[in-house]
Amino acid sequence: MPGSDTASEGRDAAPVTPGQVDVVVVSYNSRDELRGCVAGLASDPGINVFVIDNASTDDSLGIVDDLPIRTIALERNGGFAHGCNVGWRSGDGPFVLFLNPDARIDADAIAGLRTVLEEDPRCGACAPLTRNEDGSLQYCQRRFPRARSTFARALFLHRAFPGAGWADETVRAPEAYAARMEPEWVSGACVMVRRSALQQLNGLDEDFFMYSEDTDLCRRLWDAGYRIVYEPAACASHVGGASAPRAGLLPVLVGSRLRYARKHHSRAYALLDRIGLALEELLRTILTPGGRAAREGHARALLVTLGLRN
Repeated sequence: MPGSDTASEGRDAAPVTPGQVDVVVVSYNSRDELRGCVAGLASDPGINVFVIDNASTDDSLGIVDDLPIRTIALERNGGFAHGCNVGWRSGDGPFVLFLNPDARIDADAIAGLRTVLEEDPRCGACAPLTRNEDGSLQYCQRRFPRARSTFARALFLHRAFPGAGWADETVRAPEAYAARMEPEWVSGACVMVRRSALQQLNGLDEDFFMYSEDTDLCRRLWDAGYRIVYEPAACASHVGGASAPRAGLLPVLVGSRLRYARKHHSRAYALLDRIGLALEELLRTILTPGGRAAREGHARALLVTLGLRN
């Protein structure tokens, strides 16, 4: 929990102005992306920017130390959810925008997300239309993991039937991105959440070191009676969104999916999901065209599904 950490605040920290949007950016060796993420927001009178650094080794905070923002340097990397919790608890704005260092959004789009939340007290979280670096649409709307989609992905059926909802957790239909929608969950790369909802849920679940914390948060928001909204009138970009997870992170990704299944489903379902994930990692280990590093990453992820590796 955040109270167990030692943290230090950056020099020349900007005063926090109540009643505004708190933008929380969690950095980890993000020096190349961080300034571009926050510089355009730093001086906006309606925005408080918080950069939480997860014990980077590249002096990430040094690249933004001249900006009027609040920075907090953590002495250990407690994971993405932990950094997010430190960030939103450091402010007091009624709305919190969680933003990845490699994502970009302007003040007008932030205002658009805030308007959705202000107009509907049942809305717990709102995400913008998001584009990749080349301007193409990024699929930020998702369906909750289900056994059928886990096995479909393992058997490459999501590629054979890309428009089938049963085969894929990602919502890919273009028409779903043309109007305001209520997806089951949205990517945490850029999402605004109501502070009172975060307080009610005690923030993000820090048992998820990385991955699935956004799935879990949206699931708990729905369970608490809130809605998740996608708002295409607000637009953001996400450089890293089009990339597959690095090979070294595949075991972390699989571990988080297993943890999500155990938390939200029965033991029988969690076992079925584990079998589906094991099948996926086995086939990817054999068939992936990504080279040796990718095959080794999937092999390590397979060991996680078999309980032979943490």
